[in-house]
Amino acid sequence: MAYTRRSPVLGRTLTFLFVTLWLVFWTQGALAQSMVSVDRSVVNLRSGASTKDTILFELGKGYPLEVIRRQGSWLQVRDFENDKGWIYRPMVGRKAHLVVKATIANVRSAPSTNSRILGKVEYGELLRTLEHRRKWVRVQRESGAQGWVSRGLLWGW
Repeated sequence: MAYTRRSPVLGRTLTFLFVTLWLVFWTQGALAQSMVSVDRSVVNLRSGASTKDTILFELGKGYPLEVIRRQGSWLQVRDFENDKGWIYRPMVGRKAHLVVKATIANVRSAPSTNSRILGKVEYGELLRTLEHRRKWVRVQRESGAQGWVSRGLLWGW
């Protein structure tokens, strides 16, 4: 069997194509997974990317949002109930928060269903993210109380 030599141009072209495709998919994934949280006491979520657009909701400090799209100084976002709207970029930050998406969730002393139940959190309650461990998140309630909640019962980061 005869050995045929590959063209260096073909090799570089294939490498360039692979790297380009990887970057496209990676940046799309990074944008889809981009999370922010409200960084002011109260912020308006609007129907469009302008202060002239209708206010849909008011959101409180820490409320987590997933970034869908960027337009100038505005972000199109969605919340844990899949409601969408626009928020002015300087009004959000990167402090990790979560919202309880289960009707009721146990807050435990350790990241295990065998650990002691310290309390319960309810649907829509806002929690500060302190630590991730496998399928568990150590959280802090507004009262300052801390504990572990199963990740599948929460939305945010």
